[in-house]
Amino acid sequence: MENRRNAEYLMKPFTFQPVSFSWVALHPQPKGIIQFIGGAFFGSLPTLCYRHLLRELYDAGYTVVAMPFRFSFRHWGIALSLLEEQRRLQTYLPQLAAEVGYDTEVYHQSDRYAWLGHSLGCKYIALLELLCGVELDPMDTTLDEVIGIRNAQWLRDRLAASPSIWNQPTQLLAPDISDTTSAVPLKSLAHLLDKLGLGVRPTRQQTLALIDRSRLFNLTAMVSFTHDTVAGSIQDPCPATSDVLWLYQHLQAKQLIHAELEGKHLEPLGVKVGHWLVDLNPLDKFAKPLTDWATRKTVLTFFHQLQHRETESETVLEDLKPALAEVRALIGTRSEPGLFSAEPSGLAVDLPETEGQAGARAGAGQ
Repeated sequence: MENRRNAEYLMKPFTFQPVSFSWVALHPQPKGIIQFIGGAFFGSLPTLCYRHLLRELYDAGYTVVAMPFRFSFRHWGIALSLLEEQRRLQTYLPQLAAEVGYDTEVYHQSDRYAWLGHSLGCKYIALLELLCGVELDPMDTTLDEVIGIRNAQWLRDRLAASPSIWNQPTQLLAPDISDTTSAVPLKSLAHLLDKLGLGVRPTRQQTLALIDRSRLFNLTAMVSFTHDTVAGSIQDPCPATSDVLWLYQHLQAKQLIHAELEGKHLEPLGVKVGHWLVDLNPLDKFAKPLTDWATRKTVLTFFHQLQHRETESETVLEDLKPALAEVRALIGTRSEPGLFSAEPSGLAVDLPETEGQAGARAGAGQ
């Protein structure tokens, strides 16, 4: 009886069902799976705040997975938990599809999964891409140099037992490579947290340094907005304070697909009310005619282009396979116990405590 109720629920058009720690709208004839990660606040309620965008993706033929996450300063941990979540979903989704008589083949093909992020969610997707690079080239010391040997080794140990997003297209909407100053309104407090080692990790500087030195990001698209004061736009004068401009300049050699649309930072948000897209935010669009909302068409066009792009990815992978096999044989599938923590409201994994954190705890008498 329970299975029958679940099957009836799944067969309703554009219905989200909780699966693992995500929300899934299962398409009857999917041409792919889009995994969506939203911004810092709105990303905790993705099926509500981004409902129209997700509905448009579903109507275009995709199974849609909305991944909420818990607020945390430990962004590596959240990225790792998203990798683990994808591994679970690749097991659950074909089972759910089989229950209702839908095609299951697409769910067994890793390259049919794609990632779409907005704002802070784009940073997590970038970290997923960087983690893929760590796995592919375990002899590269870039990670050690940027985030430290201890944290780099911890990441490698965790990746030995995690899936990869290799050959999965990624699309960034108004990417915000968030730092502690982005999360904490008081700059003095943000600087204090950073000094104590309690701030956002990796920092914006660390993340951009890793992206700059990465061999990946060859299947990436970006959509920016002309009046975005959070992520910036390509019209900004300085890339040091504009994530969009920095990514636009540094990913040109990776064949970045890009478009800048009219709008502000929260342009992707909203629900459909008649012929209007409404987000009820007076600081953003509040309400906009759907005929003027170009985000849908651009996102779908970019996914089509990414999925049909010819890249050198397979060649790079073949070159790195011997080194990858050797390192995996050495480190096995070790992972530190007790580090994974996830709840229905989101995902998170905590990195090892830094010296600054340990000192702060000792000073607090903990």
